[in-house]
Amino acid sequence: MVKGAPVVKDASVPLEEAGGLLTIDLAALRANYQEVARRVGPAETAGVVKGDGYGLGLAPVASALWDAGARSFFVALPGEARTLRETLPDATIHVLNGLFEGSPPLYRALRLHPVLGSEAEIARWNGFCAEIGQPLPAAVHVDTGMNRLGLSATEAVSLAEMRHELHFPIALVMSHLASADEPGHPLAARQLEDFRAIAGLFPDVKASLANSAGVMSGPAYHFDLVRPGIAVYGGRPRADIAPLRPVVRLELRIVQIRHVHAGETVGYGGAHTVLRASRVAILSAGYADGIPRRAGASDLRPGAEAVIAGHRCPLIGRISMDLLAVDVTDVPDDAVAAGDWAVLLGDGLGLDDLARHSQTIDYEILTSLGRRYRRLWA
Repeated sequence: MVKGAPVVKDASVPLEEAGGLLTIDLAALRANYQEVARRVGPAETAGVVKGDGYGLGLAPVASALWDAGARSFFVALPGEARTLRETLPDATIHVLNGLFEGSPPLYRALRLHPVLGSEAEIARWNGFCAEIGQPLPAAVHVDTGMNRLGLSATEAVSLAEMRHELHFPIALVMSHLASADEPGHPLAARQLEDFRAIAGLFPDVKASLANSAGVMSGPAYHFDLVRPGIAVYGGRPRADIAPLRPVVRLELRIVQIRHVHAGETVGYGGAHTVLRASRVAILSAGYADGIPRRAGASDLRPGAEAVIAGHRCPLIGRISMDLLAVDVTDVPDDAVAAGDWAVLLGDGLGLDDLARHSQTIDYEILTSLGRRYRRLWA
């Protein structure tokens, strides 16, 4: 694939076969990346495209970020890295989820940087580089409080002391923030202090700590390279900071308008009772399309909203696999009909709105959006 984001690219189901239309605004994605890069300069801003470009399509997203200036990229798995290398032949690609047994030849062939997070992985990469007689660069991940992947502080000190014995160069030392999205959480400050000490053990190596929330936490967190994810994709990185430009718009097809008498229930389990004579729009999407079940409503709690004919309308009843219901009683009769479209993301409804009503996070909403939509990258 040639470098450069496509102006419009459609590689999904035809509109007449789809229950929804998902539009991905690559211009907004580029603008968000450039805004983050402006805020953190002179630190480098990487493109984080794991999870199939946060669910939006790895190839078009990566191409757009390259056009915006990204040269270093992060994926989770070697399979993602293969697609990314085919898309961006000249990018620096880091693979976050460690070095799998038997995978070093693939990393060499695709010119990938493994992110080494254990002494066993370091030994595996070091042995491979010694065997082939080629010093292939790698990143090193140090755990500062996430307790997920990464060397311990003691192991990091040992690695620094024996660097001259390695058969590969360390191109990056990194860690990952666990709670920077919660303003004032003491763990973020402790991680910053610990990572600053660890980075000092590798004074000639680039250092990276900040995710999106870390970027918004101030220059102390930026070091040499930042790895923003959700902020670039239009989500809310911290509760106290507004999102950047929205990147996704989701419109769902209205299949039918139903009339429901007061006192009747809507959806599985009869969990939602209408208290007045109501008009209900049935939309052609459900949890199989990435709309969380918790986005629905019951008599005990409200659900998310949709915008129909310019009106905000509440979702009612449980979300089912392929369908959901919206109360359109307050929309004029002649303004809504079967075949029209309801907006679930867009027109003022952000990822954080749907996530909040679904009792989840922006990341899960974005990466769960299904494959039965017609997708447009514009």
